[in-house]
Amino acid sequence: MSNSLFDSQQTYQTAFAAGLREMLDGYDELGVFILVLANAMIDPVIWDELSGPLRRKFERLCARHADSQQGGSLDDAKDDRLVFSQLMALGFDAIGPIRLRRQGPWELQFNPLRSLRPPRMIQQRVSGLSAPFNPDGFHFAKPFLRKEIFWRGALEGRDVSLLYNKFPFVRLLGLLVPEAREGRSQFLQQADHDYIWRVTAALQQGLPGVGVGYNSYGACASVNHLHFHLFVRDEPLPITAGHWSHNGGQVAYPAACERFDSAQEAWRHIQELHGRKVPYNLIARPGILYCLPRAPQGSRDLPEWSAGYGWYEMAGGCVPLDEAHFQLLDERQLTDELRAVGA
Repeated sequence: MSNSLFDSQQTYQTAFAAGLREMLDGYDELGVFILVLANAMIDPVIWDELSGPLRRKFERLCARHADSQQGGSLDDAKDDRLVFSQLMALGFDAIGPIRLRRQGPWELQFNPLRSLRPPRMIQQRVSGLSAPFNPDGFHFAKPFLRKEIFWRGALEGRDVSLLYNKFPFVRLLGLLVPEAREGRSQFLQQADHDYIWRVTAALQQGLPGVGVGYNSYGACASVNHLHFHLFVRDEPLPITAGHWSHNGGQVAYPAACERFDSAQEAWRHIQELHGRKVPYNLIARPGILYCLPRAPQGSRDLPEWSAGYGWYEMAGGCVPLDEAHFQLLDERQLTDELRAVGA
């Protein structure tokens, strides 16, 4: 496939939305509906385009789901049936674009669909920084996920698949999976680290807000299959603000954070974390890498409003599990939790 997809944000966003519309029109599956709905909710432009077709598909699937509960047949995954049942309880009119607000330096997001996401690995207590890849478990090379591939081709010297994220938390979020069929676990090698530096540098001209996020094993990676989060943001993440000491400012970031402007120096630091078996989250921007060592997932109780801290949360975002906490959480609570998660 051509790399022209990345020539401009308009080209990228148009293709992103067109792929969602194609999936919605082409598949009467709960999982596809949930994926398209979640991606439309995260982007007001896509919501304006797809909310009507989504409502009509929702009504058809509700009738089908009701029939299945009365003895009919519904060939959908158990997790999808559970999520859709909760959507039915909410009703389509309760669903709409996500809401954002700032609390001090932090970004809060009310995203009711993401709160329904199955936990997979993110709430399990794990030890160490790696585990063997399980070909029989969930992974991104499963045949049923082929329809969720947004783009596939050669990108900066590697064969990559770019899949839609089923429960996104930032706009235009894709799962970047290098050589998916090789079945590599979520453990970063130097070639992978160097690759994300190359990708962000190569894409920045067409996609000025491009970035890459990474959750190590033990740092809320949801799937133990090597992948990165490719995103495009108009508004910089809170971690990039100039007042933080890691960016040359005077204010200490609540979590331990190192900023690197050199790939070689960044990799040396990551190797040290590997040697000490410390999990970490990464946020890459063109020419910059933020590395945040942190407590292993499952090593402490989560607050009632949190499903876990991945790279987005470590970068200053927060997706509370309900609307009440979205409205009530204050700067101190968010700062304290970020400090508690940071190693």
